[in-house]
Amino acid sequence: MNAQGQENDGREPGGHFLPDDTVPLRPRLGNHYATTSREAYDGSVENGAPFPSQAGAPIPEPKRVGGGASGLLKSSAVMAAGTIVSRITGFVRTLVMAAAIGVGTLNDSYQVANVLPTMIYILVGGGALNAVFVPQLVRAMKKDDDGGEAYANRLITLVMVVLAGVTAICVLAAPLLVHMMSPDIAADPRRMDVTVAFARYCLPTMFFMGAHLVLGQILNARGRFGAMMWTPVLNNLVIIAAFGGFIWAFGGFTDSRVSPSTITPEGVRLLGLGTLLGLAVQALAMLPYLRDARFTLRPRFDFRGHGLGKAMGLAKWTLLFVLANQAGLIIVTQLATKAGSLAERAGHTGSGITAYNYALLLWQMPQAIITVSVMTAVLPRMSRAVQDDDVTAIRDDISYGLRTSAVAIVPCAFAFLALGVPMATLLYAGSGAEGARGIGYVLMAFGPGLIPFSVQYVVLRGFYAYEDTRTPFYNTVIVAVVNALASGACFVLLPPRWAVAGMAASYGLAYAVGVGTAWRRLRRRLGGDLDGSRVLRTYARLSGAAIPAALAGGGVAYAVTQGVGSNALGSLVTLLAGGSVLLGVFVLLAHWMRVSELSAMVGMVRGRLGR
Repeated sequence: MNAQGQENDGREPGGHFLPDDTVPLRPRLGNHYATTSREAYDGSVENGAPFPSQAGAPIPEPKRVGGGASGLLKSSAVMAAGTIVSRITGFVRTLVMAAAIGVGTLNDSYQVANVLPTMIYILVGGGALNAVFVPQLVRAMKKDDDGGEAYANRLITLVMVVLAGVTAICVLAAPLLVHMMSPDIAADPRRMDVTVAFARYCLPTMFFMGAHLVLGQILNARGRFGAMMWTPVLNNLVIIAAFGGFIWAFGGFTDSRVSPSTITPEGVRLLGLGTLLGLAVQALAMLPYLRDARFTLRPRFDFRGHGLGKAMGLAKWTLLFVLANQAGLIIVTQLATKAGSLAERAGHTGSGITAYNYALLLWQMPQAIITVSVMTAVLPRMSRAVQDDDVTAIRDDISYGLRTSAVAIVPCAFAFLALGVPMATLLYAGSGAEGARGIGYVLMAFGPGLIPFSVQYVVLRGFYAYEDTRTPFYNTVIVAVVNALASGACFVLLPPRWAVAGMAASYGLAYAVGVGTAWRRLRRRLGGDLDGSRVLRTYARLSGAAIPAALAGGGVAYAVTQGVGSNALGSLVTLLAGGSVLLGVFVLLAHWMRVSELSAMVGMVRGRLGR
C-alpha cells in the first residue's frame, strides 16, 4: 500500500506502488504461475500506492531434464537485474524530486495527484488482469490454434477501451477525486488548483499502465521476460529528466523554496508532462519486443463467447482484496496530508505524505530484494509439494523462507531504527535539513515493522501455493482496519510533527496483527505444525544480536553527529561509523549465539567469491 501500504510497483512513491500483497499472486495454471508486478509502473515496489513488484510474469516450472533449469535461471537473472536497476533509478528519481520541489506541501500535492491513477486503475481491473486474465491468456496460448493471439488481442482491446473511457471521466472529475483524497488540500484554493493541475496530467497514465501490463504479460506468456522488468527504467529516466529540467529552469528547492503558492503554471506543466511522458514511453517501448516475438496487434471487438465474461466473474475476491487496500490508502493519505500541512505551518517540513512515502520506499527495499528473492526460488518447489500433497515439504519451505530472509531482514529493521536520521539526511540533503530529518524520523518509526511485514509476505505464499485467495483477502482487511484505526489515533493524539511517524509505526503494528492471524490459519491448514519453535528461536537469536548492535551503532552515530554535524558529508561519516559498529557487533553476537542461518549465508557468499 502506499500510505496504507506499495515491488510496488507497481510504482514507488512519486510513481505508483503497491504492497506485495495488494493482489493475489500466482494462480496456478498447468505449469505456469502468474505473479503481479509492483515494478510494472515505474520501477519500483509496489509505484505510490501501491502495485505488484515481482516479476509480474508467469514462472515456468523447472523441468527435471534437459536445459529447463538453466533457462529458468537465465530468465530469473534477467528479471532480477531489471528489477534492481529499476529500483535504483526509481530511488534516484525520488532524490531528484526532493531536490526540485522539497518534501513539504508542494510534494504532498504531487503525491496525492500521482497516487490517483494507480488507485483507480487497480479498482477498475488492474488486480483482475494479473490474478484472472493472465492465467486465461496462458490457457488460450496452449489450447487455441493461433497460439492465443486472438484472445490476447481481444483482451488488450477491451482493456484499452475501458481505460480510455475511465480516463476521460476521471480527468473531468479531477477536482472531486482530489477532494476525496485530501479535504485539507481542497480547503486551500491555491493548493487545490495546483493539485488538480497535477492530477489532470497524471490521471492519463492509468491508460498506459494497462497497456504496459497487458503487453508485458503477453510477452511473458511467450517466454520473453526481460521487457516488463527493464522498460520501467525508461519511465524513471524520463521523470528524472523532467525534474532535473525543473531544477535547471527554476533552481533547486534549497534556493527556490518553491511552494504551491509560488510554483508557476510552466513549472506544473513541466512536471506533469514529464510524469505522463514517462509512462507513455514505458508502454510504447514494449512494441518492439512484441514484433520480435512475432505477435501482431489487431483490435478485436468480438468479446462475446470467448471466455472474457467468465474470467471477469472469477475476479470477485481480487476486487474485494483491492477495495480493502484502497480504503486504507485513502484514510492514511487524508490523515498524512492534513498532518503535514499543520506541521509545516508550525515550521516543521517533511512531516506529511511525502515523508511517509519516501521513508516507505527506503524501508521496503530489503524486503523487495531479499525476501522476494528467497521466495521466488522457493515458490515453484512449494507448488509442486502442494500438487504432491506433501505437507512436510510445504512446512519446510515456509520455515526455510522465514529463517533465511530473517538473517538480513532483522538487522536491517534495527538499522533503520538506529540510523534512520543519518540515512535520510544523507540521501535527501537536497530537500533541506529539516525535511530530510523529518523523513529520517518516519523511517525510524517504520523500522521494526519490517520484520512482521516480511514474515507476512512469506506466510501468505503458503495460501497462494494452495490457490487460496480468500484467506489473504480476510487477512488484508484485518491489516487495513488496524492500520487505519491506529493511524487515526496517532493523528488525534500526537502533535502534527510526529503524527506521520506514528502512522509509520502503525503500519508495522498492523502487519504484526496480520501475521498472528495468518500464522494461525496456515498452521491449521498444515495440520498444526509450522516449525514454529525453530523459526521463533532463529528470530529471537537474531533480535538478541541486533538490539545490542543497534544500541551500539546508534550511540556511535549520535556521538559522531555531535562532532561533524548533519550536513551531507557529516551524515556520510556518521552512517559509515555507526553502520560499521552495528554490523560488526551484530555479526559477532550472531556467531556467538550460533545462528546457523547466518553461518550458512556467509559460507555461500565465500563460496561464490572463491574463498
